[in-house]
Amino acid sequence: MIDFDLFKLFYFVGKYGNLSKAAEELFISQPAASQSLKQLEKLLDTPLFNRLHHGMELTAQGGQIIYADVEQAVKLLMGAEEKLAMLKENASGTLRIGASETIFQYFLSEKIVQYNKLYPQVKIELISDVSPKIIALMKCDECDIGFLNLPLAEDDEMVIEKPIQLLNDIFVAGAAFSELKGKQLAVNELQRYPLLLMEENTVSREAVNDYGISHGVHFAPAVEVNSWGFMKRLVVNGMGIGCIPREYAFNKLSDGSLFEVDVQPKMPVRSVGMALPANANKTFALQAFINLFD
Repeated sequence: MIDFDLFKLFYFVGKYGNLSKAAEELFISQPAASQSLKQLEKLLDTPLFNRLHHGMELTAQGGQIIYADVEQAVKLLMGAEEKLAMLKENASGTLRIGASETIFQYFLSEKIVQYNKLYPQVKIELISDVSPKIIALMKCDECDIGFLNLPLAEDDEMVIEKPIQLLNDIFVAGAAFSELKGKQLAVNELQRYPLLLMEENTVSREAVNDYGISHGVHFAPAVEVNSWGFMKRLVVNGMGIGCIPREYAFNKLSDGSLFEVDVQPKMPVRSVGMALPANANKTFALQAFINLFD
């Protein structure tokens, strides 16, 4: 199939009867335009223009025969390009984004602000919930895109587009356990201390449970919590050792109110992923948001 840009060049040369003006219209150099025109004539095996000292003239047995059809096609395609450009500048509708409160806070807030500046006409709805509920909402068309803790069980109704952020789970403690600073602990030694873990039936809890089992340990937490913020508060106040992604504890680690307990071996890295329903209708508003993560 012949490149559309070659026909576009043919159209403008025929329209203006001048190679230089056509090249200027397409923002290419005159030598490049001349070479492209020769390429098109070679591909069609037909001379399209008579080269005159004052310009370019369509040949009777080549250029004149196809010009009207090419003109119509080029105008249609250029019109389509203009419509998409206008849509980009005036994207509208509603974009429903689902994620946990933590993912919104740590990973999505800047992207959402950036998107709103680019497409202020789009109404943004933020749906804050745990990954299983976000998935359920996407399946019943009540949420357009979800950002979920991975890994997830395979689901034919869902497509994981891409991981957007790695999560490095670590064990943390506060001043009450300062004797552990600089000390290395084996996984089984964690059982000597009160543990604070996320509640059951969460991806993060499954990750730490699997980690323990893989090393012959079944963790029995002293406290189960339902938010990372609450866990950090309890750990800072000395209630035990918590397990939390380093990315979520960065501020507390930086100011010294928490420190990382050196537990060996380290927990496997996991991630936050972008998910869509398998039959998702990728509206321009949705695709534009996805593109921010490229």
